[in-house]
Amino acid sequence: MGDNAPDLARRLARNAEAVCRYYLSNGRRSGRYWMVGDIMNTPGRSMYVRLSGPEIGKGAVGKWTDAATGEHGDLLDIIGRRHGLTRFSDIAAEAWRFLGPPRDGSHTAPRAYSAFAQPPAGSPESARRLFAISQPIVGTIAETYLHGRGITALHEAASLRFHPSCYYRPHPDASAETWPAMIAAVTDLGGTITGVHRTWIDPSGHDKAPIDTPRRAMGHLLGKGVLFGTASDVVAAGEGIETMLSLRCALPSLSMVAALSANHLSALLFPATLRRLYVARDKDAAGNAAFATLAERAQAAGIVALPLSPALQDFNDDLRYLGLAELRAALRVQLAPDDVPRFMGAVGDCGPG
Repeated sequence: MGDNAPDLARRLARNAEAVCRYYLSNGRRSGRYWMVGDIMNTPGRSMYVRLSGPEIGKGAVGKWTDAATGEHGDLLDIIGRRHGLTRFSDIAAEAWRFLGPPRDGSHTAPRAYSAFAQPPAGSPESARRLFAISQPIVGTIAETYLHGRGITALHEAASLRFHPSCYYRPHPDASAETWPAMIAAVTDLGGTITGVHRTWIDPSGHDKAPIDTPRRAMGHLLGKGVLFGTASDVVAAGEGIETMLSLRCALPSLSMVAALSANHLSALLFPATLRRLYVARDKDAAGNAAFATLAERAQAAGIVALPLSPALQDFNDDLRYLGLAELRAALRVQLAPDDVPRFMGAVGDCGPG
């Protein structure tokens, strides 16, 4: 692959687990290996990547084998196959994008700093790194936290992950603390991660962490959101992650997006396929203003915007305190008639009943 391939492969190998979490995100760590179905990131355990070992020779870190096919290679092969790249110059460019830019702007020059060099704090690349090194939410404290909010079904929730020790600074000059956190990917219409939202959680999983601001977002957020499902002709949008997950319990096949704040909700970008938009309003002035702005923009784009209003303060309160059956009954009369059989046929396993 060229004179610089062995050096670049070794630099990637020093970040082997981060590479696997980013490019083989459907896998998981098992002892000294990253296990996944195959090089195309299919869930499973046929392919294994070494996460520890010598830099070169037998058992070197970063080397992988697919037991089902007999294929084997290094981390550069994974990057190339995942992106459909065949030329080394293209693979190297993607590898340097992951590692960070070389000091002279080229893609193959040696660098004077470690491959662990961090991107600027709060940047989209920093957000992507955090999401890549986080783990699937199933079986974690983050799942326990959502269960405590009445949300016990997390279908099509690949945008949610968990980090056991996510940094938190009360203010910029303070020393960093670490707390468990639910990490949510904020994406654009093409599915590219442009930011993340963090919810720091008490180690018991029973509440948010006892800190001043347990929810924070970073990256490029305006017009984007946390997506659940695949956007089609009908989508529901709202502010909070827990609000939209609560709605998905009652409307499990309706795609939804959490914009994370009222201001961001009013600026949400519309998929080209969108024909009807349900807006889940929080019961406050900011929620009403966000709906008015978003509905005006939708109408100008030829999209029908309909409000979904909770009985209590928000839909998570409705789910927790009124129950799933009452939440579904209240939503049924707010949906367009064609959408009742389409989105209320199945029921997620959520809520107190």
